[in-house]
Amino acid sequence: MSDCKEYLLLLESDDTEVVREGAFKAGENDCLEAVPKLAELLTINHLGIQEAAESSLRKIGGKETVAAVMPLLRSDEAPVRNLSMDILREIGHQDVGALIDLLHDEDPDMRIFASDILGSSGNPLAVDALCDALLKDPEVNVRYQAAVSLGDLGMPEAAGCLNKAMQDEEWVQYSVIEALTKIKHSSSVDALVKALDRASDLVASMIIDALGEMGNVKAVTMLLRRMEASPTALRNKIAKAVVNILGGKSLTLLTKDERENFRQYLLVALKDEDEDIQDAAIRGLAYVGGEHASAGILDIAAGLDQDNDQERLSDIIANLARIGLTEALKNGIAHEDQDHARVAVQALSLIAADDDGRPEVCKVLMDSFWDLALPVQRQVVGVLADTATDKASDFFVDVLKRHEDGTVLKGAVRFLGVKMRNADVADMIYPLLDHQYDDVKESALEALIAIDGPEVRERFVEMASSEEPLHRLMAIFGLGKIGEMSNLDQLKVALEDEVPDIRKVAVEAVAELYRDGGDWSAHVLPKLSDENKDVRLTVVEILGNRYQDSFLPHLLHALEDEDDWVRIRAIDAVGQHGSEDAVPPLLELLESSNQFVVMKVVEALGNIGGTKAFRSLLEISDSDEYDLVRAAEDAIAKIQESQEK
Repeated sequence: MSDCKEYLLLLESDDTEVVREGAFKAGENDCLEAVPKLAELLTINHLGIQEAAESSLRKIGGKETVAAVMPLLRSDEAPVRNLSMDILREIGHQDVGALIDLLHDEDPDMRIFASDILGSSGNPLAVDALCDALLKDPEVNVRYQAAVSLGDLGMPEAAGCLNKAMQDEEWVQYSVIEALTKIKHSSSVDALVKALDRASDLVASMIIDALGEMGNVKAVTMLLRRMEASPTALRNKIAKAVVNILGGKSLTLLTKDERENFRQYLLVALKDEDEDIQDAAIRGLAYVGGEHASAGILDIAAGLDQDNDQERLSDIIANLARIGLTEALKNGIAHEDQDHARVAVQALSLIAADDDGRPEVCKVLMDSFWDLALPVQRQVVGVLADTATDKASDFFVDVLKRHEDGTVLKGAVRFLGVKMRNADVADMIYPLLDHQYDDVKESALEALIAIDGPEVRERFVEMASSEEPLHRLMAIFGLGKIGEMSNLDQLKVALEDEVPDIRKVAVEAVAELYRDGGDWSAHVLPKLSDENKDVRLTVVEILGNRYQDSFLPHLLHALEDEDDWVRIRAIDAVGQHGSEDAVPPLLELLESSNQFVVMKVVEALGNIGGTKAFRSLLEISDSDEYDLVRAAEDAIAKIQESQEK
């Protein structure tokens, strides 16, 4: 109590900062006695004081605060009224009775304010009072606000009075429809549909949207009956609502005549300027569409921006594919407009992903291929490479013979080599190892590795002795991937190749060759002294990935490498697998000028654990470098966690 008296004195000060401090402290200490003065301070033209008073009134709350703030709703100053409204929206539920009484005030503005605030109360008692205001208040804006607040409360008990209020004037109907949409009570469907008979075009449009959002299936029959007599704009809205309620798939459950009529309406709705209506029509036509639907949807998709409309475009293409293979899609891939062709191929690719649609789609794509523009040919080859069966082999062989485009050739090579592993085309793929584009070379090499066989291995062995370094590199890579022990001699020779990249690939190939067992390290470990850092780095990474206790001395030796990245990979390896014997050489690296090396050492010490590492980390945690101290603390925490397990 004594503290509150002190704060009341502060609130009477002539110093605005003192008043502000007093206002905050009154709220922090829940001083109920300060409420009248705090409410008075809301009228002071000083933002700091108003902010403090507002914050404290919200904290204190209670009926006393509601009573103190409510009179300010009558202020002539808009900022004061708005501030009071905001406070009461938060604390008004603590005295709903006072707000309900305000609904009977002579001033219509007060009744509007009370209706607004009650919408934030979350109290069921507010429903009857707001319903009474909605149906009986003479002021239209009060009735409007009462409907809005009933929607904000979202309580089904309000549905009855809202349904009756659909007979009110148009301005009120707007808020009633929005409220009914939020509450979604089944009884409101009939009320909304009945209101269509006397509604203006705008209200009718809102009603249709509301029925669609409410999603009650009982509205469908009534909406379908109204379609024929409705103007085009409203009919399109009805089509959207029906699709939203039923979903596309359920449209197939309509009778044949209903389905055909609705399909025609959806085709008209495709041309609506509203994208939401277009999209609903597309979703519906995906299940009840046909040739005309396919053509119309294709036109819409082709007109979209690939970058800015990605999500919508993807949905439309999926629905277009759901209709199935149509003449519109067949013609679309040869369309003079590249956007039409692109979309058509994308839709066909989705159809081809299904086993039932695959044979016919692949035939269409292959039959039309040579008449298509190059960008479309590239798309088509990609689709066929992914979806076609061995029946497409002759087509792809023809592509290899006749085509020169790198992207197209890559698709053909991927299909024939990687997918079909067709040894008969190996002779046609070898020349592509010398193609001008690296990605084509890589595809050809991947295909030959997949084909494998004695002839391929023999060709790789021959290439391994080539004077051309790139040929040797590809050959060693291929021999390593094929993984035959008979290739070891070529790989051992490659370990001493004059080209570092070839030595690096040979190191990887030898290690891969012995993946199922055997002493590969005898061939690889000498390369820890290779003059090229990338070769040494590769050896260290392999030792870490395929760790054995016998590798530890070699990894410790790598900690002394002249290259920081070799040392870092060695630090990672000993940190993951090392024993406490690795701690002393790691500690030496703490003197490195490379901060990243030092941080990696700290991390490794945390992984290794043990007394030496723990003591060292404690010393590091006394450093002046924030990042280093934080890393050391994390490492210490890790050691402590491992001790608790």
